[in-house]
Amino acid sequence: MQTLSLVYLGIIGLVLGSFYNVVGLRIPLNQSIISPRSSCPSCKRTLSFVELIPIFSFVVQRGKCSQCRTRISFLYPFIEFVTAFLFVASPIIVGWTVELVFCYTLISLLVIVTVSDLVYMLIPDKVLLFFCIPFLLLQIFTNDISWLDAIAGAIIGFTILLLMAVVTGGGIGGGDIKLFALLGFGLGVKLILLTLFFSIVYGAIVGMLLMLAREVKRRQAIPFGPFIALGAITSYYFGKEIVYWYFGVLV
Repeated sequence: MQTLSLVYLGIIGLVLGSFYNVVGLRIPLNQSIISPRSSCPSCKRTLSFVELIPIFSFVVQRGKCSQCRTRISFLYPFIEFVTAFLFVASPIIVGWTVELVFCYTLISLLVIVTVSDLVYMLIPDKVLLFFCIPFLLLQIFTNDISWLDAIAGAIIGFTILLLMAVVTGGGIGGGDIKLFALLGFGLGVKLILLTLFFSIVYGAIVGMLLMLAREVKRRQAIPFGPFIALGAITSYYFGKEIVYWYFGVLV
């Protein structure tokens, strides 16, 4: 029964991952996420249902448009796979509890901002404002962390990223700052600080690898949102254990 549930969650994750691609790509351009239907960016042909099946269509078409043969961005199947993977992994890590509601809300936010930041180097205010509502409702009805911890987390998350933006002369964008404030509200003080640590570590490692591969130049701007997303999900999944371990070592 649990295996079937995980398979179902994987399918839901694939479908939502495809939808989150649309949201992340259209919202920054102030386009509707409902219409028009998805089309090839090159030949503008409206895609059929068969061409919109998550991952499967990309594999069958060998990563190219079936008509104009223009290469399809690998971002589409990657986001679909990552979303499905996180949807399946969440109950295994978090457990089959009401906390999954927050977990899936967090994943949805992080996936959408990752798409937007990777493509446009922009985290839309509309997306952040939309997710403020479920984050607030979840805090009211589930109360996984205290209100003091949530508000302090938001203030600390906002303040630290703002200071980093000032110190780096704009190296941190306004979207990153507001995203960190929202994450701080949802995660609390300890986990938002841990998110900051992981985000910087992931960003530094990937940045160095890209420079070694000569994909980016020194001081060239790269989107920080995906590293925040990776840091947040790492912190959320494993942060409590890391915090307990850390303070245990200190004692």
